[in-house]
Amino acid sequence: MEANSFFSVLEEYYLRIKQNRWHLLFVILCRILLAYAFIVAGMVKIFGERFASGLSALHPMGAYLEALHHTGHYYTFIGYAQVMAGVFLLIPGTVLIGALIYLPIIVNICILSLAVRFEGSIVSSPLMVMANLYILAWHYDKLKYILPFNRCAREVSLGKPNKYERKFPFLFFTGVILVMGFVIGFANYGHQVMPRNSLGDCRSQFENTANESAGFQFCECVHSQGNSLNRCLENFEEKKKIKPAN
Repeated sequence: MEANSFFSVLEEYYLRIKQNRWHLLFVILCRILLAYAFIVAGMVKIFGERFASGLSALHPMGAYLEALHHTGHYYTFIGYAQVMAGVFLLIPGTVLIGALIYLPIIVNICILSLAVRFEGSIVSSPLMVMANLYILAWHYDKLKYILPFNRCAREVSLGKPNKYERKFPFLFFTGVILVMGFVIGFANYGHQVMPRNSLGDCRSQFENTANESAGFQFCECVHSQGNSLNRCLENFEEKKKIKPAN
C-alpha cells in the first residue's frame, strides 16, 4: 500500500507538470538546444573533420580527440548517431527515442569532460545531461511501462491535457537557475588548477600567485611535454611542497 501511495502521488504531481504551459515551453527549448548541439557536432564528424581542431594534440582532451579522429568508421558512426539523436528530438513523434539515444552519448561526454577538466564542455555537458533527463521525465507516461518498479504503481491516464495552465512555476525555474549556477561555479572554481585550452591560458591562472613556478611547470607538462593530466597534477603537488629559497 505504501508503494501504491507513493506512485499515486508521483503520477498526480507528474500530471500537474504536464498541464503547465511553462514546462511545455521549457521542454521544447531543451529539445531545440540539445538537437542543435548534436547536429552541429555530428556533422563535423561525418565530414571527417577533427572535433575541436584548434586544440593541441598534447592537451589531454586534444589527445583523446586526435586518437578518436583516427578510428575511421567508428568516428563517422558517432557523428551519424549524434545527428540521428538530434533530428529525432526535433520530431514530436520520435522525441523519446531521440532522448534515449542521446543519453549514453552525452553522459560519456560529460564524464570525459570532468575527468580531463576540459573547459570546452565542463559546463555545457552536465547541463545537457540534466536537460536530457528532463525530456525523459517529461515522457514518463511512456517510460512508465518499461520501468521495473511500476508494477506497484496505480494505473492513471497520463495523456495529453486538454488545456494548459498558465501559472508560472517559480520554484521549478529557481531550481533550474540554482543548478546552472552551481555547475558554472564548480567548473570555474571547483578545481585548484585547470589545464585550460592553451599554454597561455593555462599560465594565466598562476601569474602573481604563490604557486607561480609550480603552475608554470604544470602547464609546460601538459601543453609542451604532452604528459597525462594525472601525472602533471602529481608533479604540481610535489612542486608546491618545495618552497623556493629566499
